[in-house]
Amino acid sequence: MKKNKHIIKTVQPGSIAEELEIEPGDELISVNDQEIEDVFDYHYLVNDDYLTVLIRKTNGEEWELEIEKDYEEDLGIEFDNGLMDEYRSCRNNCIFCFIDQMPPGMRETLYFKDDDSRLSFLQGNYVTLTNMSDHDIDRIIKYHLGPINISFQTTNPELRCKMLHNRFAGDIFPKVQRLYEAGIEMNGQIVLCKGVNDGEELERSIRDLSQYLPHLRSVSIVPVGLSKYRDGLYPLEPFTKEDAENVLERVHRWQKKLYAAYGLHFIHCSDEWYILAEQPMPPEEQYDGYLQLENGVGMLRLLNTEVQEAVQAMERNDTVRHFSVATGKLAAPYIEKNLSYVQEKFPNIQGTVYAIRNDFFGPMITVSGLITGQDLIAQLKDQELGERLLIPCNMLRAGENVFLDDITVEEAEEALQIKITVVNEDGASFVHAVVDDTILENHKRRQIYEQADCSNCGTT
Repeated sequence: MKKNKHIIKTVQPGSIAEELEIEPGDELISVNDQEIEDVFDYHYLVNDDYLTVLIRKTNGEEWELEIEKDYEEDLGIEFDNGLMDEYRSCRNNCIFCFIDQMPPGMRETLYFKDDDSRLSFLQGNYVTLTNMSDHDIDRIIKYHLGPINISFQTTNPELRCKMLHNRFAGDIFPKVQRLYEAGIEMNGQIVLCKGVNDGEELERSIRDLSQYLPHLRSVSIVPVGLSKYRDGLYPLEPFTKEDAENVLERVHRWQKKLYAAYGLHFIHCSDEWYILAEQPMPPEEQYDGYLQLENGVGMLRLLNTEVQEAVQAMERNDTVRHFSVATGKLAAPYIEKNLSYVQEKFPNIQGTVYAIRNDFFGPMITVSGLITGQDLIAQLKDQELGERLLIPCNMLRAGENVFLDDITVEEAEEALQIKITVVNEDGASFVHAVVDDTILENHKRRQIYEQADCSNCGTT
């Protein structure tokens, strides 16, 4: 096994590490005489209230530090690599992979396919388990890590091998069984592809996966995302309204059965299915506490609830505002509905919602998280935008004011000659941005799911 150097990137002010004169550039060698493989070893070992930490200083000196602290108190150090190890790339070649549907010439990070189980715990990524060894399973059980998010697609081993183009892809279920027997909490995902893993194959998958209840707490069903860049790829078709109705009927039937047995609805459809079928979103209690929110399950229901609560908590005023909102085609009608609710209490607020067509990836891509700066500019260039333009934070690269195509917010502002306000995607942030120009910090990226690949790979 390759030994990694764990170089300290930052030391938090006032932390234990700062008091001990640990500095950026120092190397962590061991904790309690045990070498560190990755971030999970580190967090597990430093939880103790008494530690012996070996540090190699930048001048080559080795310091053995004896530390007494509160149990689970953090040392206050961060590393160059968040995993403290190399990222594991995907070994699959999935028929639905969105990375394979990207145009050439974009930034390099967008083409990296990760399938690292550790990112499942740290970032919520869904992983296929094809990269996971028995050693990895042992460590998950040892540290009792959870939840682990698994991209199943199907429980038919032969079909899974076909969908992932990996002859070992059908061998994951003994691993799942070990996780289940150890009581490890899991969530699942099925990327549904028309004519491939739907219909009776979906019925089989739901039946098989329900056997892992209650440790497998939820499974989401999301439709495959299809860009216009599919030349030479597996022929996949978009789902129709009738298809969506059939999927919902099957899922609702299973939900009733499983809720009666386990008190969990377990299997959930992303919001897209209800929109395509032209059916209302389920009531809040059907989402089991929004276990699959990041996959777009219940996002629009929660948004509506949050908007209503925020409006009710605010005092009526006569503020006059004229603004615009840009979002994806999928969410636009629901943003309009929520804006109308705000306007009932604040009638002097005038806002226009613009549904941005995705010319960059193609018309079948309808979520706000894949809208590019160039599409935003082209479609709003000659529109009446009011005093400012609101956009959801998921249009931008995480932590940066940059769109997917590397156009910056500042460049978009200059092109459109308007102030752009980046808004958190929760309902309270939306209401405050509309009513009183308040922007809540710590942007939360809550987007309707758009299939990127088996593991949500790539950095956007």
